[in-house]
Formats: sequence, C-alpha cells, structure tokens
Amino acid sequence: MAAKSTYVCQTCGAEQRKWQGQCPDCQAWNTISEQAVEVSGFRNQKVSLSHALTPESITTINSQDAPRRLTNIEELDRVLGGGLVRGSAILIGGDPGIGKSTLLLQASAKLAEHPGSVLYITGEESARQVHLRGERIQALHKNLQLTTSCDLEAMLSTIAKIKPHTVIIDSIQTTVTNQLSSAPGTVAQVRDCAAALIRSAKTLGHALILVGHVTKDGSIAGPRVLEHMVDAVLYFEGDRGHNHRVIRAVKNRFGPAGEIGVFEMSDKGLTGIRDASRMFLAERAVDVPGSVVVACMEGTRPILVEIQALVVPTVYATPKRSTVGVDSTRVAMLTAVLERRVGIPLGTQDIYVNVVGGVKLTEPASDLGVVLAILSAFQEKALPADLVVFGEVGLTGEIRPVGAPESRAKEAANLGFTQLLLPHGNNTRVQEANIAAIVRNSKQDGSWQTMPAKHLSNAVQLAF
Repeated sequence: MAAKSTYVCQTCGAEQRKWQGQCPDCQAWNTISEQAVEVSGFRNQKVSLSHALTPESITTINSQDAPRRLTNIEELDRVLGGGLVRGSAILIGGDPGIGKSTLLLQASAKLAEHPGSVLYITGEESARQVHLRGERIQALHKNLQLTTSCDLEAMLSTIAKIKPHTVIIDSIQTTVTNQLSSAPGTVAQVRDCAAALIRSAKTLGHALILVGHVTKDGSIAGPRVLEHMVDAVLYFEGDRGHNHRVIRAVKNRFGPAGEIGVFEMSDKGLTGIRDASRMFLAERAVDVPGSVVVACMEGTRPILVEIQALVVPTVYATPKRSTVGVDSTRVAMLTAVLERRVGIPLGTQDIYVNVVGGVKLTEPASDLGVVLAILSAFQEKALPADLVVFGEVGLTGEIRPVGAPESRAKEAANLGFTQLLLPHGNNTRVQEANIAAIVRNSKQDGSWQTMPAKHLSNAVQLAF
C-alpha cells in the first residue's frame, strides 16, 4: 500500500490538497494540519459477489416502534421524543459548567432503576469527583457502574463484557484510539472513536450518549460529520446569570426536532420546569413602556416570554441597534419596516431590544412583538398588561400567519391573559379552539378578545 499525506482542517474536517493558513470551507485560521493516510488501490480490486447484500421488500419490514426506556426526568424525556431508544446514539453539547455532566449523572441514576446496568465512562474527572457530585445531587444507585478511561479499545472491551443497557461517554473529545497517532480531540480521533462506539451500540443494542465540547461560537467541536453520524443532537443552553437551563433538540430521528426542555439549576442538581411560561413572566413589569408579551413555539411547546425595548436619541453619526436574545439583523429590518410603513422616525434613535430571562428567539412569530415593543418605547406609552401578541411581519408591512396559533392562544389563556393580537389568517383557527371557555374557567370576570390584523398599521391601532 502506498502512503501519502493530506491536509485536514481540525475545525470542520475538510481535506485540502496543500497547507493553507485559512480553511476555505469554514474560514478558520491556522487549523489545517498534515496527516498521513494509506492508499489501498481499491480501483484494481475485483468485485466479489460473496459480499453482496440481501435486500428485502419495504412492505415486509416491521415498522413497530422500538420500546423506549424512560429516564423519569420529564423534560429530558420530552426532548428525546419519549425516552431512549435501544441502539440509538445521542450527542449532547454545551458550554463548560452548564450542567451536562450533572444532568447525565441524574439520568444515569434514574436509568439504573431499570433491569440491567448503566455504564458511565468519564475521561475528564476522577471517580471520586463523580461520586461526590452524585452524593450532592442524590444520584447514586448500585446498578450505575462508573469507570475512568480515555482509551477506546478499553471502553469497547468493557462494554462487551458488562453489556449495559445504556452507555455514557464523557467526553468524546478526550477519547483516543491507539490505531491513530494524532492528538486527542483532532478530527481523525473524534471521527474514528465516535464511529467505533456507535457501531458497538448498533451491534449490541444499548443506548449511547456522547458528551461533546463546544467551540467559542457555540457549535460542537470536531468534524461536522459527527452530528450526521448520531441519531440525535442536543444542545445545552443557558445564561450563567440565570438559574434556568434549556436543552434543545436540533436533530432527532426518533422525535420532533426543535423540542426543548427547561430546567432550574440548584445545589441539588437540575430540576425540570413544567410551567416555563410562568417562570419567564414571574417578574414582568406591568404598565411600563417598551414591554410586550409574545407567544412563541419551541418545538411542540408554547412559551410566553417578555420582550423589552429601549429607544433613546443617538449621540453617534450612525444609530446603534443592540439586541440580546433576538437576531440583530432581523431587528434592523423590522425597524426599517416600522419607519417606512408606519412613518415612525427612528433614524436618529438608538434601539436596544432584550428578551427577558436569557431566552433566544429564532422563529419569525416574534416579529410583531419586537415592533410593538420598539413603538411602545418610542412613544413612552405602555401596552395593556393582559395583551399577548404573535405574528410575522413582512417587508411591505403585512402580518403573516404562523403555525400552531391554537396552542399559543391556549397558553395565553391559561396564564390569565384576555387580549390576543394575532395575524388575520390565524383568527379562524383560534376562534374554533373555543379559548373563551378556558378563560371563563380560569378567571370568572375575564372576557376573551381576539384582535386580528392584516397590516402593521392596523395592528398598531388595535394595540394602543
């Protein structure tokens, strides 16, 4: 076999013909390194019929769902789509100290209550450190097997010997194989070690959970192919200034992608929060200009959050547009729409927009809330305290309908809100949901009112 060298980016895993200072694929600097590869001359090999596969008709395949194993942590089971599936591989990433190891240790103790054992392999901490954390959060069980190792071959041998129903690797970046000479955490090590562990999970039938480090931009470190290899990718999000944490499924072959679970961090570990909307609105300022409540959807879950805006005259040649929790580019676009279509002079104003509680909004249904918060702050006029809004705003000022309007309206009614400003295209579905009955049951003196709007100028008149 002939040997040759290739140049691989350690950030994205792209291969290049020669060394370059900047990777042309991911634009990262000084991440390309030389690696030796073996060429086996595949083109000269003859095709052998003995290696042919045996396909079967798709109509004869058993499509029954594999039985899931619950972690008994409701918010985590929600994100996983109903629990762990046998033979599945799950990748969990998040900032250092965000609570990944704590949550997995809690889940391991719960999973250990099922018949069989759980194998927790850590390459970053000692067994004593993990045991001390387990004592603190009361996550100890006799069926939870703990070991420390970074050697892939030792891990595979241990898994084959013990045959647990769940294996947790903390973390995949510290795992190394003696088949490669590269350093831990490199593209080759992460890719090959993950592939071997996933192959073991598919063969032996145990669930596999991998912990992944993240880069400074928040993405999971290592080759992008790692996220394609696993069945589910979960991201742990949270602000260190707040006690709550959010775990989000960005990929899930066994459940809905985009689903979130909300937790509260305490000295006893992570506790799931079922009523997340009430927590985010616990300290909401009422009758204050620049504040509005928006109904958002996170996966299949409706959540109400508060958007705040501050508008002040600028002292710079170019006004500032600063945002936290929403896309700054979208806020700049909505500001231009508000100025052009409604006639509000914002060219000499600094605009600051913040989503309270450290929540990050990505769906366009929050557009109407952002616009009304900016307008309320500019006019120094507060919006009604019992008003909830949602809707996408287009460049011509039209308000477009969004998905799941009934779930958003029911969540607002359950929390005592009685006015709903929504797109005209969603009004029929909300009216058919009979939200007024929910309001009457929760608040005897409340009356439910929907205010559909087709254009932004119409929405402004209805809101104020």
